[in-house]
Amino acid sequence: MKSSGPQSMSAVLPPLANHLSVIKRRLMVIAITVSASFILAFAYAAELIEWFKRPFTDDLIFYGPTEALFASVKISFLAGIVLSLPVILHQCWKFIEPALLPREQRWAIPLFCLAGGLFALGMVFCNLVILPLVIQFFVSFGMDRSLTPQLAVGTYVDFNVKFLLIFGFAFELPLVLTVLSRIGLVSPDLLAHYRRHAIMVALILSAVITPDATLFTMLLMAVPLMVLYEVGIIGARWFGRRPPQGEPGLGGAGRAPAGSAGHRVR
Repeated sequence: MKSSGPQSMSAVLPPLANHLSVIKRRLMVIAITVSASFILAFAYAAELIEWFKRPFTDDLIFYGPTEALFASVKISFLAGIVLSLPVILHQCWKFIEPALLPREQRWAIPLFCLAGGLFALGMVFCNLVILPLVIQFFVSFGMDRSLTPQLAVGTYVDFNVKFLLIFGFAFELPLVLTVLSRIGLVSPDLLAHYRRHAIMVALILSAVITPDATLFTMLLMAVPLMVLYEVGIIGARWFGRRPPQGEPGLGGAGRAPAGSAGHRVR
């Protein structure tokens, strides 16, 4: 009995070390890809900034010696992440692939592609719809009070990048809700039952994560979140797990998976 401890540790350590080495290798591939994409995007930083400032017709200015450099770094890093997104998703997929059953692998590849597409769609929606409205609103607000708009490039790029990332992740909400319903953690009836709570959470999150705490930008963030939540409920109804006959629809978290406890059914 006394020797069972070292033996169990010797049985656990090699697989753990193997998993850590795999994680390290995947992260190195992602880091190299993002770095290469960042260098490529940095060469076109001026064009990227010019494309970002489309809603604002005047020239951007900078106040500090390093402000223009850091603005170029931020926008190039964002572009590098977007360019590297296929590699990032592929590395994540290759890491979890051995742990999935064959029928789960058939679902995983479309889910990864859909996640990347939704993230890109959120950024495009933000850039084409939300950011022009926000910038036009604030610039017009100042000009109506006889103020001359002079926007610093660092503040402007930081404002844009935060909005783009927020909307990119926000557009993952329907996919997350659908997957949670598919694995039985939530149900469409449960999501619909807590709709009012979800609206309140959306308003609170919008007030916290938006770059400025004005009511206008909060609503521009909260309303799409509410719409995405409803899309998630629809996705849960279409693709979620069907409860057995006679079971209530609220919540599937309490149901145990089919098969023996602690074993996966293959």
